[in-house]
Amino acid sequence: MVGTKIDGNIIAQSVKDRVKKAVEELKTQGITPCLATILIGDNPASATYVKNKHKACEEVGIVTKDHKLDANVSQIQINEIIENLNKDNTVHGILVQLPLPEQLDEFVTTSRISPLKDVDGLTPHNTGLLSMKKAALVACTPLGIMEMFDYHGIDLDGKNVVLINRSNLVGKPLYHLLLEKNATVFACHSKTKNLTELCQSADVIITAVGNRDKFTLTPEMIKEGAIVIDVAISRFQEKLVGDSDFEQIIQKASFATPVPGGVGPMTVAMLLKNTITAASLSSQIGR
Repeated sequence: MVGTKIDGNIIAQSVKDRVKKAVEELKTQGITPCLATILIGDNPASATYVKNKHKACEEVGIVTKDHKLDANVSQIQINEIIENLNKDNTVHGILVQLPLPEQLDEFVTTSRISPLKDVDGLTPHNTGLLSMKKAALVACTPLGIMEMFDYHGIDLDGKNVVLINRSNLVGKPLYHLLLEKNATVFACHSKTKNLTELCQSADVIITAVGNRDKFTLTPEMIKEGAIVIDVAISRFQEKLVGDSDFEQIIQKASFATPVPGGVGPMTVAMLLKNTITAASLSSQIGR
């Protein structure tokens, strides 16, 4: 059996097409959606991520405001910048590119962002709302994964899902989103026992470890017809890889994502969608 490739580029483009129409509609109401990004230091990977986000915004008509800060910026200074952006009515979304330099506290920094402009879905307010099924702004990668399921008409009702990640960025928000779809979720991590046995009984496996030296999801670990979502991306043996080898997994899975070209493009697409949602929220409050 050869399964179906879940192509993140195609699905992301469908999201961008919808976002572009929404931007045009908001502009007829006098609202120009705007995303403000904050990049601290000179981390090449972070700079590339921000550049790609700006490019994607330009493609759909979202305006961007770029804030590049010195690596030595203080917590007080970054807090002040965020507060000013919170007060700026022309800015609808605020994104602080992670990771941060060691002198900055990630929780303190992201918590400063207004929940209404929190396009990364990381503030305590929005993560709390997610657990109560009330969040309007949700972390982009988990949201993108759910969009993939919807695009392919994959029903998660009653499915056993093994989720190998417990981070604030992926695992925890995804756990709640899966529960909303009535899946039975096993949240696994580095201390989980019998992980192979859990995977072998799963209808869906979502893996986001990102370290091939420590973990690889092999075909022997999945059952025939399982769905595999590979969120991880790292460099291994001179190649960009996920937690699994797509060409092997797809021979056994009913659906699977490649790396690259799977979940990655969805993260940026959902950032655009969240920015539009934030702009819409601001328009409703202003009425």
